[in-house]
Amino acid sequence: MPARRASRSARVATRTGDTGETSLFGKDRVRKTDPRIEALGDLDEAQAVLGVARSRYPRSTLGRELLAIQRGLYLAMAEVATPRGDLGRLKERIDGAAVAKLERVLEAVKKRTPIEGRFIVPGENPISASLDQARTVVRRAERRVVECVDEGYFSGEDLLPWLNRVSDVLFVLARSAEGRVRKRR
Repeated sequence: MPARRASRSARVATRTGDTGETSLFGKDRVRKTDPRIEALGDLDEAQAVLGVARSRYPRSTLGRELLAIQRGLYLAMAEVATPRGDLGRLKERIDGAAVAKLERVLEAVKKRTPIEGRFIVPGENPISASLDQARTVVRRAERRVVECVDEGYFSGEDLLPWLNRVSDVLFVLARSAEGRVRKRR
């Protein structure tokens, strides 16, 4: 049996951002206030909030749905971080099939969860509250991505509908999580 090679630890403190600049995917450096970096920050926050929600039910259908969304968010972040001329370097991107998949998830959850036509006050239980928080962060990220599209950084042709569907799916998943708890009471 061959000896295992020790894996190298990732370099965390590069100090290349100490002057207020950071790298995109490629050689371009931009200010940390660049709209793409703002969008990336919001997408990253959405990732983290979804991770908190997923940690509550990691080995469940809900956990698997949230993990799929998190993986999609990584693709979204890659697209936002890649200059328009370098988009061909990405091995995978958000596409129409990804949007359609979210629409199928949305319809499936709506079939088993009646959605009332009223305003929602989040906080029925910890999981629905986490999902509602994630939904609001995704909505903010979506607004930032729209700004990037408006500035011409990328087209957003599939990315914008995908982000919109993500927040819709999170809304119905939160309502579904509320219903599950009510039934057990």
